[in-house]
Amino acid sequence: MFRNKKFFFVLIPVALFFAVGYVVMWLWNNALLAGVPSLTPITYWQALGIFILSKLLFGGFGGRKSGFGPQRMRDKFKSMSPEDRAAFMEKWKQRGGGC
Repeated sequence: MFRNKKFFFVLIPVALFFAVGYVVMWLWNNALLAGVPSLTPITYWQALGIFILSKLLFGGFGGRKSGFGPQRMRDKFKSMSPEDRAAFMEKWKQRGGGC
């Protein structure tokens, strides 16, 4: 019984990856660039390449998040001493941040 669940946990992400390739191909060929007559339609494998390239350049593939964002700032703020927090808030207000 566990083997079947494990199989689906592997199969579903792989199927979604290949389905996204089809969606990218359809969007590129039919919805986004259909009105440009000098462009030729892209193939399925080119669409997968565009998807992978865009994820690498703009989004990543999930997993470990980068060191930026509100959660990291919240953690850093919690680890500061009260004096450091007050100094930080003063600098923040001088720069025009905050309320």
